[in-house]
Amino acid sequence: MRPRSTRHIAARAAFLALLATLAACGGESPLHAGAPGRGSVVAVRLIGFNDFHGNLEPPRLAISAPAANSGSVAVPAGGAAYLASAIARLKAENPNHAVISAGDMIGASPLASALFLDEPTIDAFNLIGIDFNALGNHEFDKGWPELLRMQHGGCARHTALEPCRVNKEFAGAGFGFLAANTLRPDGGTLFPASAVKTFSSNGASVKVGFIGMTLKGTPAIVTPAGVAGLSFGDEAETANALVPALRAQGAQTIVVIVHEGGNTTGGYNDKSCPGLSGDIVPILERLDGSVDVVISGHTHRAYICDFGRTNPAKPFLLTSAGQYGTLLTSIDLRIDAATGRVVGKTADNVIVQGESFVSGGGATVAISAQHPVFPADPAIANLVARYAEAAAPLARRAVGKIAASITRNTTPALESALGNLIADAQLAATQSRAKGGAQIAFMNPGGMRADLNLAADGTLTYGQIFSVQPFGNSLVVKTFSGAQIRALLEQQFASGSNTLARPRVLATSRGFSYAYDLSRPPGARIIGMTLQGGPVSDTQRYRVAMNSFLASGGDNFTLFNQGGDALGGDQEIDALEAYLAAGRPVLPPATDRIRRIGP
Repeated sequence: MRPRSTRHIAARAAFLALLATLAACGGESPLHAGAPGRGSVVAVRLIGFNDFHGNLEPPRLAISAPAANSGSVAVPAGGAAYLASAIARLKAENPNHAVISAGDMIGASPLASALFLDEPTIDAFNLIGIDFNALGNHEFDKGWPELLRMQHGGCARHTALEPCRVNKEFAGAGFGFLAANTLRPDGGTLFPASAVKTFSSNGASVKVGFIGMTLKGTPAIVTPAGVAGLSFGDEAETANALVPALRAQGAQTIVVIVHEGGNTTGGYNDKSCPGLSGDIVPILERLDGSVDVVISGHTHRAYICDFGRTNPAKPFLLTSAGQYGTLLTSIDLRIDAATGRVVGKTADNVIVQGESFVSGGGATVAISAQHPVFPADPAIANLVARYAEAAAPLARRAVGKIAASITRNTTPALESALGNLIADAQLAATQSRAKGGAQIAFMNPGGMRADLNLAADGTLTYGQIFSVQPFGNSLVVKTFSGAQIRALLEQQFASGSNTLARPRVLATSRGFSYAYDLSRPPGARIIGMTLQGGPVSDTQRYRVAMNSFLASGGDNFTLFNQGGDALGGDQEIDALEAYLAAGRPVLPPATDRIRRIGP
């Protein structure tokens, strides 16, 4: 055999170094490169999820996963009892573990949890056994005093609903809420900013520091009353300031849990992280480069990304597990106890497959033998059944019929049939008053959480419409001039998190229409407003209906605060129920009220 030349050896070494640098998240990470101390490596598993939103019962969703031969297969996913078993299996594979929620564990929940103020969801995760929940924006839906009750327990009443209706005592969360950037007026955090957990193996120990945060834009997307008196700091600045303190506590591995996220063009477990975009990116660009893992949420997207491919100076492992407990992220770290450095890290998104379901279109989404199936955890199944049974009389009550599915699918102008239906229902509920009846109604798209899918006989239940509007908002009618209406519609494109790339277009009631042109300058994008076929005058005053979330400036529509002569009304879900109980099947409204001009 010919001896290898010095050039050959050098070239091979360079090639191996290049492979290490380009390693995907599915392989060993080159971060903090260096040989581990002999026998000092501790394997740690982090189990992450996000945006559970109280989905105790299976949410009737499927994950598009690779098929055995080629193509894809729809895998039914979700349900707290199956999630519990999946977490238990991942825990059993490594005793050194931490289970982490990246926010929106509660809020905007289905009836079986929401009717009971999300107490059953907290109880379920107490039984499952998790470590931390970094607050999301929806944790503030019912106000921060109620959120304190969720952590500390008790039956103090902070909302229109009665607490402790099923269990006469509520213990609160047996796991820690983290809120590093949520500040009280005195400058202290609403909940602890961080935590440290120690893991040991073969006589070696490592400490991992966890920083939990919600998005700094929370005040713009929740009811202002829910965050009154609180302020929200910048995510990257907050985390960076906490790193030295965690180091001082002995934590050399740092995990940031943040309820902010992004999107990719890849599948739920695509390690190449194609086309990463979204509000998480500028946070990562400013985050301390020594952070090891970022567990994210908020966008309801699933991804696993080696951010070092985007920015080698920021070699974070970035993960998100989609929504509603349909996925779990299993993150495996190898930490050298001698140096405190992460010498390897991998991650996979695991489908929480438990039971088949029939889709709204009547097709069966069957269990796939090509992917793991998890049994129902008996204790969690019993808890869910108990609350579902308590909610059943209300959930099963028929409220009306539809002739076809009415969905949130949008036109190029971002108008949806479901949004129009709700706006019509709110107008109908508020226009017949002897004094101050509404002429126009607006509905925010974020206030719709599910579609109205057609059943075999067209019947809709209260549980279905509650899934659409779970927030408990009331209706409000205010007076605005035509100029004010034009100005508030301009806020769809350039207010808070609303941008030209991501406008938040309001649904409008029948009889009101307009067009928008994004090529025009700010303040001049809304054109051609008409009401009942006539032009809307800038000087004339109009009565406008909206939900209480919008009325208080929610979704950063601050101009809704300016309306005068406010008049309260029914609950928004009651208005929808009354509209659907018309005696004949309701058709999807036409989506011709908003026109988009140009690209």
